[in-house]
Amino acid sequence: MTKVDIISGFLGAGKTTFIKELIEKVFAGEKLVLIENEFGEIGIDGGFLQDAGIEITEMNSGCICCTLVGDFSVALKKVLDEYHPDHVIIEPSGVGKLSDVAAAIENVKEDADIEIEGRITVVDGKKAKMYLDNFGEFFENQVEHASTIVISRTQNMTDEKIEACVHLLREKNDKATIISTPWDQLSGDAIRHALEHGAEIEGLFEHHHDHDEECTCGHHHEHHHDHDEECGCGHHHHHHADEVFTSWGKETAHKYTEEELDYLLKALSETDAYGTILRSKGIIQMTDGNWKQFDLVPQEYEVRDGQADYAGRMVVIGTDLKEDELTKLFHVQ
Repeated sequence: MTKVDIISGFLGAGKTTFIKELIEKVFAGEKLVLIENEFGEIGIDGGFLQDAGIEITEMNSGCICCTLVGDFSVALKKVLDEYHPDHVIIEPSGVGKLSDVAAAIENVKEDADIEIEGRITVVDGKKAKMYLDNFGEFFENQVEHASTIVISRTQNMTDEKIEACVHLLREKNDKATIISTPWDQLSGDAIRHALEHGAEIEGLFEHHHDHDEECTCGHHHEHHHDHDEECGCGHHHHHHADEVFTSWGKETAHKYTEEELDYLLKALSETDAYGTILRSKGIIQMTDGNWKQFDLVPQEYEVRDGQADYAGRMVVIGTDLKEDELTKLFHVQ
């Protein structure tokens, strides 16, 4: 039987880094396939994981849980038939609903010998409250349906802030295992133990899932109603990610100065001049010939050296994006 782990995380939570940690520490020696699905036209993470020798099926035409449910089943069956892996890791889009992804996998079980082992959600500890307030439906779904919750960036938080974050998550999910220790300090055995403990409660989710349509929908709708005005999302409850969030992605031959890069990253992370930006990442060439990769979430970004690529690429995800302004900001022709 092939075991399947779903690893979700609201935009920029650090799930790609966590997956790398799992590959190195927990699943070493296993035949592993990663299926990733980026929300947006241009996949940036692919190269990073291919370097680790993982086969990737990239699906960029929407998110698994909405427009891709049909294609997703086909892709998963194909992967199982071609590679016969011991383990499949599915990394849904950052705005995917964990419940929908799990349901799509359940649909494949009739034709394939697979079992969901864990539903893991990576949460940015510093931004959990903000995401809950502004994007309740998508963020809550990932937290509520997780068997294990991994809090990222705890090394940059005080003990009080970590405890407050755990409390916030516990209000939404009182059963999941929560990992709050920085994962780079954990041994493979410690991570595996947390995941296995989380997997023990999978049975509860299977049972709960049958009733989702009847019992939690009405309650959910009421719960999110307060946020509708704030978020500008209209009837939040009925929306799929591709109706609420939009993505803008481009390729460019432009070479950036340090000043240009610094300016555009500050503009995207610190202002709303280009829409409500939730996430941006890219790989671009600098005027000195070097390549840089950037990764951005609200009020925070990081830049690191990158490998040369066939063209500069960037993607911006958010709501009410001002595409013409973004084109000018990135000097895209």
